[in-house]
Amino acid sequence: MTVHAYILVQTEVGKAAQVAQEIAAIPGVTVSEDVTGPYDVIVRAEGPSMDQLGTLVVQSVQKVAGITRTLTCPVVKI
Repeated sequence: MTVHAYILVQTEVGKAAQVAQEIAAIPGVTVSEDVTGPYDVIVRAEGPSMDQLGTLVVQSVQKVAGITRTLTCPVVKI
C-alpha cells in the first residue's frame, strides 16, 4: 500500500523557487510547487510505507539548502 503526504515548507527569503525545483527532483516526490502564504513550497510525496515516507522527508527533503522548516501532513482515508 502506498502512503501519501503533503509537506509544507518554509524557506529563506527569495529561495522558494529554487527549493521547489530541487525538491521536485527527489525520487518519491510527485509534485513540488512554490506558493504564497505562510508556507513557501507545498510538496506531495509518496512511499511504500509511513516509515519510508518519513525517511524521504528527513534524509532528502529537509537536506535541501534554503529550507528553514517543514511540516509533514500524512494523507488519511476517513
